[in-house]
Amino acid sequence: MMGRQFLAATAVAVLAAGCAAPTGKQDKVVYHINEGLAQASNGLRNIGNHLEVNPDAKIAVVTHALGVDFLMKGAKDKNGAKYEDMVEQLRQRGVQFDVCEITLRNRKLSKDQFIEYVTWVPSGVAEVTRLQQKEGYAYLKP
Repeated sequence: MMGRQFLAATAVAVLAAGCAAPTGKQDKVVYHINEGLAQASNGLRNIGNHLEVNPDAKIAVVTHALGVDFLMKGAKDKNGAKYEDMVEQLRQRGVQFDVCEITLRNRKLSKDQFIEYVTWVPSGVAEVTRLQQKEGYAYLKP
C-alpha cells in the first residue's frame, strides 16, 4: 500500500511540474464569436486580459452568424464605445479578426460594410476547425 501512495504522490508531483514548466512554444488561441455584441464585448475584454499576462500569445478571432456585427462600421457597445477602436488596439498587438463569407452571403451583407482590419475566411466554423486541428490553436468561446 505504501508503494501505491508513493507512486501516486510522485505522479501528481510530475504532472504539476509539467503544467508549470514553460514549453518554449508561443501560445496560440482561437476565440470563437458567433452570438452577437454582448459575446463580442466579453471576448474583447478576455483577449485584453489574455495579452496583459501573455503579450506574445498569437490570437485569432473567428466570427460568423451574429458574431460578425461588432466588426461592422459604426458598431458600438452598450456604453457607446466604438468597437472599431477596440479592434484596432488589439490588431496593433497582433490579434487577427476573421469574418465568415458564408455569413455575409446568408445575411446579404457586403464586405464594404466592415471595418478595414478584418480578414475574410470562406467559413467561420471550418476556420475554427482548421486552426485547432492543423495549426494547434487552443479553443476559447467567451
